[in-house]
Amino acid sequence: MAARVDHAVTSGTFSLDGETFDVDNNVWVVGDDAECVVIDAPHSVDAILEVVAGRKVTAIVLTHAHDDHVRVAPELAERTSAPLLLHPAEEVLWKLTHPGLPMPAALSDGQEIPAGGATLTVLHTPGHSPGAVCLYAAELGAVFTGDTLFQGGPGATGRSYSDRPTIEKSIRERLFALPPTTVVHTGHGSDTTLEAEAF
Repeated sequence: MAARVDHAVTSGTFSLDGETFDVDNNVWVVGDDAECVVIDAPHSVDAILEVVAGRKVTAIVLTHAHDDHVRVAPELAERTSAPLLLHPAEEVLWKLTHPGLPMPAALSDGQEIPAGGATLTVLHTPGHSPGAVCLYAAELGAVFTGDTLFQGGPGATGRSYSDRPTIEKSIRERLFALPPTTVVHTGHGSDTTLEAEAF
């Protein structure tokens, strides 16, 4: 069975540095008819499970640990019996949302995660946050960028633990090294391509 990408949008809030904003988050599910990997766990477990549609979840990969990407991750892991995966450099942000809970299993740069006929290759892309990652699926011609790259440019860097020169370096060196026609599936908003965002 060929791998495919399924998608939903969930709504909730993002809080950091004492401020809270309403946000819509993309949820991406990559796999075949039997099993899948969930990318990020924002606001609603039930909305994510609708996209999963009864398949076996083999992993829940968190692109970074801002609360609007990990808020329901522990509950989703419990309900699917799937492991949570997060880059270790996100520990400070994870603990802001889930104090007292252990860190998820560690993601590492270059790690390959099977996703129902596709392979997700982890690219460590710090800048939006210290342990932000993107996930490249060569077979699908797609990269899942979390909040690292959007339609219109790099992700936000105006809050704690983020840095503009670092995110620009990550995008140039890691993402723009991929084929320019690669489709970018973002953490918020519409899809784009790498060539459309080149700078």
